[in-house]
Amino acid sequence: MASFSIEDFVGDGVLKELIPKLLEEGWDDVPTLKIMNPEDMDAINMTQHQKDALEIRTYLHDRALMQYGDKLEASRKSLPELLNLSTEDLSSQFGMRRGHIARFTDRNNKCTDPLPKSYGLPARKLTVTPSRSNTIYKMKTIRKSFCRSSTNNDRSLEESLADFKIKDGYIFKGIVAAGPAEPRACGCIQPPPVVDNVAPNSAIENISVQRLTPEYKIGMERLVKTKTPPMKASELWRDKPAVLLCIRRPGCIMCRAEAHQLYAKKPIFDALGIQMFAVLHEHIESEIKDFWPRYWGGVVVFDRTTGFFKALGGGKLLKDKFLSGFVFNPRAIANYKRAKSMGIEQNFKGEGEIKGGLFIVGPGGTGIAYQFIERNFGDWAPVAEVVEICARLKNQQQDEGDSSRSPQEHKCSGSS
Repeated sequence: MASFSIEDFVGDGVLKELIPKLLEEGWDDVPTLKIMNPEDMDAINMTQHQKDALEIRTYLHDRALMQYGDKLEASRKSLPELLNLSTEDLSSQFGMRRGHIARFTDRNNKCTDPLPKSYGLPARKLTVTPSRSNTIYKMKTIRKSFCRSSTNNDRSLEESLADFKIKDGYIFKGIVAAGPAEPRACGCIQPPPVVDNVAPNSAIENISVQRLTPEYKIGMERLVKTKTPPMKASELWRDKPAVLLCIRRPGCIMCRAEAHQLYAKKPIFDALGIQMFAVLHEHIESEIKDFWPRYWGGVVVFDRTTGFFKALGGGKLLKDKFLSGFVFNPRAIANYKRAKSMGIEQNFKGEGEIKGGLFIVGPGGTGIAYQFIERNFGDWAPVAEVVEICARLKNQQQDEGDSSRSPQEHKCSGSS
């Protein structure tokens, strides 16, 4: 699976010299960099070679083939030209393995789900000198697609999420969600029960957490050097809603795959004003270094009392054994194969029986809007569902903000 480190993404090619400019203009993480449009590239005076390099590396990143980035870029061929080369040419000129050639030439087979076209950034005409404000404008532009002031805007939201829904085989599961409870070992082993009710805000607000990493940006130190003091979890979402991905084990191949898939959608969560946190119940520094930012570029926090994991299990840890939870569980094996097909590395360090999941928490004391429980090893919260709940939170905040404004403020806003 391709890394979310900017340095790994640009490699030793022509994009490397652009890193200071990318940082200055706010294109400072891989998911955001990958959605640059032609006018964004012109705004920072990218050469045609640099534009071609970005297109090639974005394509390779989606297919976990970044090891060929420098060679393909050095050929000075465009992506369409490279895709039209024969199998023999790809092998002889770039040393591409046969299995990798099949993945490279299959334009529809991506290791990560792409952002829907409806989330793409519209072209914009710049009348001022390019600056960091361009990125602010970019995020405002995406946010507009989620603002709900009429029925037409409701339909736009549904349409913008349609790509996710179709791809995921989408079925909305409601506030509390989990994977299917399929029998194991021909029905001899029953799956563990999961809670039916969302955890109360009181179950998570006072959990003691500690930040282990910052949000990744270009050139940032790999870990927080000074040990940060513990704080209440409620501080994480005091001002803005948050997605909290509770990781069973950062070295687990399925956990890494889930984190990678979710963080790849960072531009959407940024546009919706949603923070992203990965929550660990063990602090093993070597594991964190391997996990961040390669598989997850958001903030990583340490749950000092496994409080989030207990909240997922209704007050107690939801655990499963390797034999009954994996070997005799067809669903878990399918989840493993899905992650394995993405080319992800793994290790077996740390505790691996405590199940994880995901929370979406509203700002302040509004509580949990959604929780997903990892019933089977490797179950993922459907990205479509996560994005839709976040969009609803954004719309709810917008509606509450509109209702609290005076008639004069509405009038001024409408005329601006």
